[in-house]
Amino acid sequence: MYAKVIVDVPAKQTNRAFDYEVPSALRKWVEVGSRVGVPFGPRVLQGFVVELHEDTQLDVKRIRPIQNVLDLVPPLTDELVRLGRWISHMYLCHEVTALQAMLPAALKAKYERAIEVGEESGEQSLLDMPDLQAIVAFVKSKGSVPMDALMDRFAADGALIKQLLGAGILTEVQVVKDRMSTKKALTVFPPAGGSGLEQALSELPARANKQQEVLRYLMEHPHAIRLTELMETVEVGASTVKSLADRGWIELREVEVMRDPYAGRAFVRTKPLPLTEEQSRVFAEIRDAVAEERHEVFLLHGVTGSGKTEVYLQSIQQCLDMGKEAIVLVPEISLTPQMVERFKGRFGDLVAVLHSRLSNGERYDEWRKITRKQVKVVIGARSAIFAPFTKIGLIIIDEEHESSYKQEESPKYHTRDVAVKRASMQGSVVVLGSATPSLESLEKTRRRRDRVEPPYRLLTMKERVASRPMPPVAIIDMREELKSGNRSMFSTALYKAIEDRLHKKEQIVLLLNRRGYATFVMCRTCGYVSTCPHCDISLTYHQSSRMLRCHYCGYAEREVTECPSCQSKHIRHFGTGTQRVEEELGKIFPGIRVIRMDVDTTTEKGSHEKWLTMFREKQADVLLGTQMVAKGLDFPDVTLVGVIAADTVLNIPDFRSAERTFQLLTQVAGRAGRHEKQGEVFVQTYTPEHYSVQYASQHDFIAFANHELDVRANLGYPPYQRLILVTFSHEQVPLLVRFAEAFVTRLKEIAREYQAKQMDLFSDAVSNDQSFQMDVLGPVASPISRIKDRYRFQCVVKYRGEDQAAEIVGRTVAWFEERSSKEKLLISVDVDPQYLM
Repeated sequence: MYAKVIVDVPAKQTNRAFDYEVPSALRKWVEVGSRVGVPFGPRVLQGFVVELHEDTQLDVKRIRPIQNVLDLVPPLTDELVRLGRWISHMYLCHEVTALQAMLPAALKAKYERAIEVGEESGEQSLLDMPDLQAIVAFVKSKGSVPMDALMDRFAADGALIKQLLGAGILTEVQVVKDRMSTKKALTVFPPAGGSGLEQALSELPARANKQQEVLRYLMEHPHAIRLTELMETVEVGASTVKSLADRGWIELREVEVMRDPYAGRAFVRTKPLPLTEEQSRVFAEIRDAVAEERHEVFLLHGVTGSGKTEVYLQSIQQCLDMGKEAIVLVPEISLTPQMVERFKGRFGDLVAVLHSRLSNGERYDEWRKITRKQVKVVIGARSAIFAPFTKIGLIIIDEEHESSYKQEESPKYHTRDVAVKRASMQGSVVVLGSATPSLESLEKTRRRRDRVEPPYRLLTMKERVASRPMPPVAIIDMREELKSGNRSMFSTALYKAIEDRLHKKEQIVLLLNRRGYATFVMCRTCGYVSTCPHCDISLTYHQSSRMLRCHYCGYAEREVTECPSCQSKHIRHFGTGTQRVEEELGKIFPGIRVIRMDVDTTTEKGSHEKWLTMFREKQADVLLGTQMVAKGLDFPDVTLVGVIAADTVLNIPDFRSAERTFQLLTQVAGRAGRHEKQGEVFVQTYTPEHYSVQYASQHDFIAFANHELDVRANLGYPPYQRLILVTFSHEQVPLLVRFAEAFVTRLKEIAREYQAKQMDLFSDAVSNDQSFQMDVLGPVASPISRIKDRYRFQCVVKYRGEDQAAEIVGRTVAWFEERSSKEKLLISVDVDPQYLM
C-alpha cells in the first residue's frame, strides 16, 4: 500500500503530495486524513495522508516508508481533505495550510500518544474474547501504555486494538508539546455489583468510622464516582479512601475528564415556540429541503426581531430527528453567550461550542466530543465550519453579511463560500440569515439563469414577532448642533432621551465604532501628531492606562505632555473614542451606571458573558461599545439606541463603506423595542443626506440595495466583478517598487496569453457577456503604506466570467517567488477581499 502525503514544508515547490510506502504494521491505522510522521530529506516531518493506492509509478526502491502515525483516529475526514484541496485552489494557499486550519490548536503541535482503559464501559460483550481480555488486562496493569509499546506488544492484533478503541473500552491519551494534555481525575470504582463491600465492612475495626461511612455510601451508590465528589459528599479525607484502595476493597485510578467550558451552568430547557405566519412559511421551505436531503442555499432576509433564531432551532430539530448533524456560525464572540444559552436550553448536551475565547484544552475537548459522536450540534465562530461531522444536514450562518467571516490570515477563506462548498459535498442545506444581507448574496438570488450552482433562494420575514413596530429613527445633523453652540458629543435630542430613560429606569445602548479615548494627539502650536514609529498610522490615546497605542502592531508609549518637536505644552486630544464617551456620561449624568464593551474591556476569558449578564440583570443603565454591541443582542428593557457618530465607517476609503454603514446602523437600531416597550433610535452624523443613512433610518434594505447595486455596476465592483488583492511588503521602498512593477507586468502578460487562447477556442461559442475579462489596477502604495517597519504596495485584479483569474494570479505568484526568494520580500494574495486597506 502507498500513501500520497502532503508534507508540512513552506517551500512553494513542495505544494504537492509525495508517495510513501505504508508499512504492513501500520496498514490498519493509516487512512485518508491521518497525520503521519514521514522522512523528508534528513528530517522527519508531519504530513497529511490525502490518498491511498496500491500502485505507484515511481521506482519502488526509492520510496521511503511512513515512520509513524500521529493519531489513532484520523483528525480529518475524507471530505475535509477534499475540502482542503478546494480551499488551496480557490484561495491560492498551500494545501497543508488549508488542512492545518481545520485542526484545533492542540493538534497543531507534536505530542506523545498513549492508551488507557476508557471511562466508558463500552460493549462489555467484547471482553468475552480471550485475545481482547489480554489486551485490556495489559493496559490496565500499566495504567497508561505508549502507543508504540502497545503495538510492539500485540503486533498481530492491530484490528483488535482498533475494535476496543471504537467500543470505548480503550481510549487514546494525547500530551502535546506545550504540556497541555487530557484532563484526568482520580475516580473511585467499587467492585461490580457491590460484592465484597459487606465483608469489607465487617472486617473494619469499630473505630474506623470514616472508612465505614465510605463503604456504606458505595453500597448504596454502587457506581464510579470522582474522588473529590466522594470526599465532599461523605466529608472524608483522601487518605481515608486511599486506605480502602490499598486493602483492595475498592479501585482508585485516574480517568479522563472532559473539560467543559460551561460546567456548573444550568440551562433552562425550552420548548419550541409557536411560529408566526411568516416564520411558518420560511420554516416549511427549509424543513422540506432538509427532509429531502436536497442541497439548497437559502438567503433568509428577516428584519431585526422577526424571530430568525426560532426558525433556526426548529430547523435543527428536523435534522436531529433524521439522525443528521448541524453547524451554526455566529460572527462575534459577544453573540456566543446568548446563542449558547438558547441552543443549550433547547438541545442540552448535544451542543458543542467552538470559539477563540475557550482555552486550548476546552476547545480540544469540545472537538473530541464531535469526533466521538457525542454531540450533534456545533455553534461557534468561523473555524467551526470545519467541525468533523460526517452527516451534516444543515449549516446556518447567522449575520451572514459580517466581514469577520473572512479569514485575514492564510488561508484567506470566506466562511460563507466554504459552507456552501461543504454543503454541496454532503448534499445538505445552507441558511444565510441577516437583516442586512451582503449584496453578493442578494445578487445571487437574482441571477437564477446564470451559472450559480445552486442558485440562492430568497426567503423574507418583513414583520417583527407579535407585530411589534420597528423603532422610529431620528437623524441628528451635528453641523446644526455646532451652529447652535452645542459642542458636546451628545446632541440635545439624545441628551434629553438619555435623561428620560434614566428617569423611567429603562436601558440604553450607545454605539461608537472607535475604541480608546482620543483618535489622535496633536500639538496645537506646531501641528505635530503622535504616530507609530513602525506603522504609518497615528497613535490612539487610552486614558485608563495613560498610554498611546498603535492598533496595528501593538506599539505603546506613555502619553506626551510636552511636544517632542517644539516643546510646547499645548497638547490636545482630538476625536472621540469609547473611553471618552464613558467619561462624558459620568460627568453629565452623575451616578449613571455604564458598561463599556470594546477590545480593551473584553480581553479576559468570559468577559463578554460577564458584561452582558450584568446588563441583562439591570446592573447597568447603559451598554456602550463598538460594533460588538450592534448585533444579535436581545434585552427587553432597551428602549433607546444612540449612535454617537455614524460617519466613522462611512469615511473609510473602501467601496464597501456605504454598505457597512447601512448594516451597522440597521443592526444597532434593531436592538431597541424588541419586546413590549416601544423603542427609539437617534443617529448623530455630519452627513445626514447620505443615502446609506437615509435608507437605514427608514429600515428599507431593498431600496438601499438597489441604489448601492447601481453604484457598484457603474464602477465595476462586486458583485458584478470579483477582486483579488495582491500586497507586497519589504523594508526597502526602491526594491519593493521594482518587484511590484515586475509582478504586474508579468501578470498582464500571462493574462493576455490566456485571453488569446480563449478567443481562439471559444470565439464562436461564448458571448461577450460571458467571456473572461480581467483588469489590473496598480501597483500603488497601500492606504496604510507601512506596518511593522515593512513598506507596502498593492495591486487589485478585477475580473468577471470564469474563475481562471485565480489560476493566472497563482502562476504569476509562482514565477515571482522563484525570483524574489532571496530578497525577503513578502507577497500576500487575498481572493474576494473584504478590505482594500
